[in-house]
Amino acid sequence: MKIKSLSRWLCVTAASLMLAGAGASQDVPASRYAVLKDSPGLSAMALREAVDPLFDPGDGADVGETRALIVMRGGEIVAERYADGFTPQSRFLSWSVARTVTGLIAGMMVSDGLLALDDPAPVAAWRQTGDPRAAISLRHLLQMSSGLQYREDWQPGEPSDTLAMLAGEGSTDQAAFAAAKPLVQAPGATFAPSAGSTMILTGIMTDRLTANRDPLARRAAMARFLDARFAKPLGLKDFVPEFDARGTLEGALMMHMTARDYAAIGELIRQRGHVAGRQLIADPWFDFMTAPSPAHAAFGGHLWLNRGGDPSPLFPGQAGAGVMAAVGERGQFVLVSPEQRLVIVRLGITREEDMDALREAMARLVRRFS
Repeated sequence: MKIKSLSRWLCVTAASLMLAGAGASQDVPASRYAVLKDSPGLSAMALREAVDPLFDPGDGADVGETRALIVMRGGEIVAERYADGFTPQSRFLSWSVARTVTGLIAGMMVSDGLLALDDPAPVAAWRQTGDPRAAISLRHLLQMSSGLQYREDWQPGEPSDTLAMLAGEGSTDQAAFAAAKPLVQAPGATFAPSAGSTMILTGIMTDRLTANRDPLARRAAMARFLDARFAKPLGLKDFVPEFDARGTLEGALMMHMTARDYAAIGELIRQRGHVAGRQLIADPWFDFMTAPSPAHAAFGGHLWLNRGGDPSPLFPGQAGAGVMAAVGERGQFVLVSPEQRLVIVRLGITREEDMDALREAMARLVRRFS
């Protein structure tokens, strides 16, 4: 089942994503593991003791509602558990995990020579003589340091560029809405998370795939690329991306996948673009993607790093600095620890006031594999 409109997305948001899993069975007990097995140095029982508190905190701190959790070690699922009403076939909304997916797709196009990381971003609106936005590169967009004016967060009663872009004045052409923002900081100088930067990227990437301005043609061109170069090679069974009215991939927030699909994406990062004997993304791309950006030590190329810096959605000091993650609002995590050969996916709903407890629980799970 696909969420087909922004208006429905708003309803989902207002209901705290109570409909985040699609196609879920109602007969799966919360305690049931789809997979649970021994891992080198860690028994199945010890692994269960680390996973269960994410579903059943008991007298501990509230971590919110975990709906799906997968632990992969060395490319093999060693633990997989779902909350009541969710199964391996359930789809989950990505939230900002989608941004890391967009970063991977950008890496494919750079690897293909369709885009260049440090050339001026090919946005027509920025090509006018004297426009300071001409200095913005793909690197700046990927490192969230474009310098464009953009208010990311949304709070009741407060203005939000993200909300306006998704469901307001910018919804029909989200990339153009974001690209029209004025420059307020020198590119590369300041870190500012921005769904707008990701939408500018997806607009650029779609333009590279087709010169046709028809929305259906734009959508079809990107859909073909994603299917042939991303979904099929990774074996993603239920990857459903959203597109705006102009046919641009909504790569900032709006993708739907199963927990196993998210785990496959984490494994792609762990393996530095190598899957089943194929190099889907050139290895050097991961040097860029996993390196701290000059503007923020905890962020690379559309990927969070477990390092000091504010903001940080991870847990620096509680697990290794080599841990990295795609992170989405409400507690979505695709954690990757190459040194531990580890990928952990957590999907669910967690309130902001409970996020510290969730991060601590995730850090404890990572440490069990030390």
